[in-house]
Amino acid sequence: MQISESKRLFAHAKTFIPGGVNSPVRAFRAVGGEPIFIKKADGAYLFDEDGNSYIELINSWGPMILGHNHPMIREAVIQAMENGTSFGAPTAREVEMAELIVKMVPSVEKVRMVNSGTEATMSAIRVARGFTGRDKFIKMEGHYHGHGDSFLISAGSGAITMGNPDSPGVTVGTAKDTLLAPYNDLEAIERLVEANKGEIAALILEPVPGNMGLTLPLPGYLEGLREICTREGIVLIFDEVMTGFRLAKGGAQELFGVTPDMTTLGKIIGGGMPVGAYGGKKEIMQFVSPAGPVYQAGTLSGNPIAMAAGLAMLRYLDTHPEVYAQLALIGRKIAEGITKINHDQNLNYTVNFVGSMYSLFFTQQPVIDFESAKTSDTVLFGRYFQEMLKRGVYLAPSQFESLFLSTALTDELIGRILLAHEESIRVIHQ
Repeated sequence: MQISESKRLFAHAKTFIPGGVNSPVRAFRAVGGEPIFIKKADGAYLFDEDGNSYIELINSWGPMILGHNHPMIREAVIQAMENGTSFGAPTAREVEMAELIVKMVPSVEKVRMVNSGTEATMSAIRVARGFTGRDKFIKMEGHYHGHGDSFLISAGSGAITMGNPDSPGVTVGTAKDTLLAPYNDLEAIERLVEANKGEIAALILEPVPGNMGLTLPLPGYLEGLREICTREGIVLIFDEVMTGFRLAKGGAQELFGVTPDMTTLGKIIGGGMPVGAYGGKKEIMQFVSPAGPVYQAGTLSGNPIAMAAGLAMLRYLDTHPEVYAQLALIGRKIAEGITKINHDQNLNYTVNFVGSMYSLFFTQQPVIDFESAKTSDTVLFGRYFQEMLKRGVYLAPSQFESLFLSTALTDELIGRILLAHEESIRVIHQ
């Protein structure tokens, strides 16, 4: 039997790349089998190296809000490349991008461009520490803020203990300044603050987490965090790398009406190109070099190709707010359709959704934090993933990743997704 091109490429890749992939989730270890190597993407589809096509619900982990290979963004990139790919010097597009972000995001008065979400979150924490003169910060269990050392921390023995390194190479010294709390638990935050009075520089969270599966803030939770941080002089940071410009023009902070002190961004502002940004109040951002003493730099920051793609995307979203109603309708049709199919088959699995993001958890209890997310049956999810793949629907290869929808999903494609779900859920429960 002839081996598939994806299998051949994966075997070859493992000779030169750790695990054969350049980001761990791509290896399919959480769902079984081997990864599919993608050749191209267009609209709502991915096409693999073997000529198979898939309706896909990841959209490069969020940025392809208008679908893949959108003509407007493609043309912007082509035009920008005619003038060169990198200058390592200021450009007009950087200024235009900064002005547009400040206009669209409620919390941002000044912004610094970087090259990834990880860079953005690392830099935001550094600036918050420099601004407050404090060392510690709070993060939430199950929230992912990139692979910076201080973020790869797991929970200790209780809400007020120090964190423990979650990866070899992360030192105990780094971990000691990271405090852990469960998401959606204001009392835990109050205990941490009381136990570390005057020592906490920042509190960072995904206002709508997407890295333990999609989980929503309980009523009053974000407002409660804002109140605590204001009272204690703690810099409140919303990591909106996933949700920024996706849930609303101004991100989750606009949707929920809670304004943080700083915001980290990525994904959509590059229109699919590598990019990130962090911004916030003027008095905080003035601490960033060369305006202030907190150092952060990057040769490719504000790269002209990434700026061109991002500007095309953001300008479209800024002038076409109806996109968000369209995305919300698509998300509702899929999430409610899946819920109805599950109910008809007496399966009370949890479906969380907001706007164009959703997760199907293979658990019957509500998912509101990392602990409840972990009650999901990951083996069953793996089987479900493979059955959906057989039917031409490409999901995130992990139970603990949100799905991201695009405007390229027509009613006909939504129908095919729901039919694939109905058939897949039936097979895995036979």
